[in-house]
Amino acid sequence: MLCIHNTQTDPYFNLAAEEYLLKNFKENIFMLWQNEPSIVIGKHQDVWAEVNLKFVQDQQIKIARRFSGGGAVYHDPGNLNLTFIETGQIMQTDKYTIQIMNFLKTLGVHVEVDERKGLTIGGFKISGSAQSIHKNRYMHHATLLFSTDLDRLVTSLKSTSRQAPEKTGGKRSTFVKSVRSPVTNISAHLPASISIRHFKKALLYYFTINNPGIQDYSFTQADLEAIYRLKERKYATASWNFNTYTL
Repeated sequence: MLCIHNTQTDPYFNLAAEEYLLKNFKENIFMLWQNEPSIVIGKHQDVWAEVNLKFVQDQQIKIARRFSGGGAVYHDPGNLNLTFIETGQIMQTDKYTIQIMNFLKTLGVHVEVDERKGLTIGGFKISGSAQSIHKNRYMHHATLLFSTDLDRLVTSLKSTSRQAPEKTGGKRSTFVKSVRSPVTNISAHLPASISIRHFKKALLYYFTINNPGIQDYSFTQADLEAIYRLKERKYATASWNFNTYTL
């Protein structure tokens, strides 16, 4: 397994990196990354039904569409993203959910799994996940709310529109609707206060020692050029992010 500590915070680059790794590598991959303030919606969602567009535009929060399904989520530097990619007949997503739960347990945080495979503390969500498949490659990615601005999260995801305007091009007649859940930050439930930097360091160490044979990997120049190309042609475009792209 390759371990990539991706320090890029541009959501368009990071989502392009996921698709690039899914489609162009053979090795199993674990990637840890963060985004600047952004709304990341599922592949089959309607931006207007999910996002408070006026607030997001006023706050200069980016809108990005990912390659996987699922619901809309808010990202900022207080949120960590974990991506797992495997080659095989079927992906054992529960394996990584259990590892995340066990990692949090080492910090004194006990979580439960909800009916949508999200992680909760006392009924409040701290992690959601989504999956996608390309040929015999499987991707599972999950969020971890550590010290996210929860007020901005809630306001950003409170849509003020009833339906998408004609600019969507009418290419989809149905969309996946997000299921809203009350949320909390992991930092509020730690027995002792730590920074997100120390939390991230502990998480990287945990996944390194619990996945035998894992090797650190950094993007090569060729990787970066391919990812930036995919970003500019797809993930940073209005046609992809606002539903006029052929999904």
